[in-house]
This record gives sequence, structure tokens and C-alpha cells, in this order.
Amino acid sequence: MRMTVADVMTGEVVSVTEETPFKDIAQALIEHGISAVPVVDGDRHVVGVVSEADLLRKEEFREEFYREGYRPPLRARLRHPKGRQKAEGDTAAELMTRPAVTITGEASAVSAARLMDAHDVKRLAVVDHNGRLTGVVSRRDLVKVFLRPDEEIAEEVRDEILDQALWVDTAGVHVEVHQGVVTLTGWMDRRTEAAIAVRMTGRVNGVVGVADKLTWKQDDTRWEAQ
Repeated sequence: MRMTVADVMTGEVVSVTEETPFKDIAQALIEHGISAVPVVDGDRHVVGVVSEADLLRKEEFREEFYREGYRPPLRARLRHPKGRQKAEGDTAAELMTRPAVTITGEASAVSAARLMDAHDVKRLAVVDHNGRLTGVVSRRDLVKVFLRPDEEIAEEVRDEILDQALWVDTAGVHVEVHQGVVTLTGWMDRRTEAAIAVRMTGRVNGVVGVADKLTWKQDDTRWEAQ
């Protein structure tokens, strides 16, 4: 079973429009305990994202908070070259980061995690194939993948990996799961088949690790080396 973004995302999304004022955005973030909101147009197309970091530019770059002629530290100016422009913004359109990093609900949870890592963001707007907002997936949502009960993981390994996917004799294989760690014991006919079983088990959603304690009757890796 491949866990998709739609399986773990939040469908009830807090969003703002391009005309939403600064203070209303800040209030939405605080009231809902979130770190960012997608910005949508009249047809619910995602046009950008406003995050806590975008709002904080106003303090980081505001002259009057310090003294006349104040310049933020060099590291702040280098890290956020458009920081001054955002600091002067008063609406979502002026504050938001664009384009928004989005993903579809059909994408895998793994793809979402990789996309977050690549763009260094904590959440992604989930859109349909027309770019309209359907949900939001966060890092916390993706962690839910690892909260699957041990019994459910064991059942999937037995039914979908050992009994269906491998197409070989797996009667001698035993599966135990504790805290997401799958232990495979017993025997299989060939060493390569055992390696495939371990590899496929590791891809099951919720599996934290695989302890390989399988033995085999024939070491067919020697034939491949010859």
C-alpha cells in the first residue's frame, strides 16, 4: 500500500486572498496554530504562501524600531534579499512568497517529504490538476505514516508482500513487528529472493526498520558472479 498525500493531508484549509491585510493574516496564524497560509485567487487557485517568516520581515527590517537610518545585519540582508520589499507590504499579495510549492493529492507521502526538504518548507499546499486548493500537508502530517499499528504493518507484509508480490514460496518466513521495526525470520529458497523480501518490506508505510534474520537454501548470488 502506497500512502498518498490525500491519505494524510488536512482537508479543512485556512487560506487568505491577495487582499487580506497583514493583521488578519497574523491573527489567522495564531488562532489556528499554523506557521503559514496559502494565498488563493477568486477561483481557489494557489498563487502564493504567507508564512510567519514573511510577517517577521516587518520587524527585522523596520527602521523606526531601532533608530533612523538603521540597517539590518548583513546576514539578514543576504539571507532575504527581498526582505525590505516584504517589510513594507501590508497585504498578502505584497507579503507572500511566490510561486507556492504545491503537490497533488495523488502524489506519494515520500514525494511530499522530499519536496519539503528540497525547498526547505514545513508544509505544502495540495492542489487538484487545475491548481485549485484542496488541502495542506505538513511535516507533522507525514509523521503520521509512522504511527500505523504494528499489527497492521505485519498484516500488510504477510498479505501483500510475502503472499502476493513475491510469487515464490514464503511459507517458511515469519513476521514480527515491534514499534515499527519488522523482524523477518525463517527461510527462503534463494538468497536473492530473501534480499528482495527485505527490500520490499522496508518500503511498506510505517516501517521504521527491518531486521533481516532470514536464511536461504541456495546462494544464487554466486551464480550471478560467475
